[in-house]
Amino acid sequence: MAGDEPAGRVAGKRIVVTGAARGMGRSHAVRLAEEGADLVLVDICAPIDELDYPLSNEADLEETARLVREHGRTAIACVADVRDEAATKAAVDAAAEELGGLDAAVANAGVLTVGTWDVTTAEQWRVVVDVNLIGVWNTCAAVIPYLVEQGGGSLVNISSSAGVKGTPLHVPYTASKHGIVGMSRALANELAAQSIRVNTVHPTGVMTGMAPPSMHDQMTARTDLVPLFLNALPAALIEAADVSNAVLFLVSDESRYVTGLEFKVDAGVSIR
Repeated sequence: MAGDEPAGRVAGKRIVVTGAARGMGRSHAVRLAEEGADLVLVDICAPIDELDYPLSNEADLEETARLVREHGRTAIACVADVRDEAATKAAVDAAAEELGGLDAAVANAGVLTVGTWDVTTAEQWRVVVDVNLIGVWNTCAAVIPYLVEQGGGSLVNISSSAGVKGTPLHVPYTASKHGIVGMSRALANELAAQSIRVNTVHPTGVMTGMAPPSMHDQMTARTDLVPLFLNALPAALIEAADVSNAVLFLVSDESRYVTGLEFKVDAGVSIR
C-alpha cells in the first residue's frame, strides 16, 4: 500500500520509471520520491551481449528501492526487460494492482553502441532500437490504460540531444532517439482528448554508467567531429539531477497544459 499523507510537488502520484536501477533512472525515482511519489522501478538487471559496457544488477535495483523508501514512499521493484512487451505489461499490471492505479510513467531505459557507420552491425541496430524505441513504446502501451482510467496523466519519454540533432558515431542511437520524438508527438495528439500529456526530455552527456569505452577511441580518430559534442555552456557533462528536475516538472501538475514538448536539458549542445 502507498505511504500515507504525502507532501510535495507530485504528492501521492504513482509513477513507473524504467531503467531505474542506476544512473538517470535512479535519480528520477529518488527525486520523485522526495516530492511525494510512489514508484514502480523497472530494470533488466542483466547484461546485453551487444553492449561493451556493463548494465545494472538486482542489487542496484534494490538500492534504488531503498533510497525511495528512505523518503517514506512505496517502491515496487520489478525485474523486466522493456523489449519484452508481455513482461513489461505484466510488471506494470501487478504494480498497478498493488498501488490501486497509476498516474505517470518515465520511460528512461536506454542503451548506446558506438562506432562509425561501416562497423555498425545489424545486431547493434536491433538491440538499440528494441530497447530505446520499442521499449519506450512497450512502457507507454502498458501504462496508458491506467491513465485513461484515472482520467489523465503524464508520459515522459527520455530522448537525448541526439534526438534533435544529427549526432555521429552512434547512428542507431541517434535514429532511435529521433524516433521517440515522433512517437511522442503522435501520442500527444492521440491522447490529448483523454487529458494525457506526452513530452520528451533531451539531455546532453550525463554522468552515468552508460559509457562505452570505445567512445574515446572514436573521438580520437575523428577529431573533426569533436565540436558536435561540445556544450555551449561551460560544462563537459551535466548531472543526472539536472535531468530529474525536468522530469519532475513534466510529471507534476505544474505542467498540466504542457504536451508535445521537446524539453532540452542539454547545456546548449543542440544550438551549436
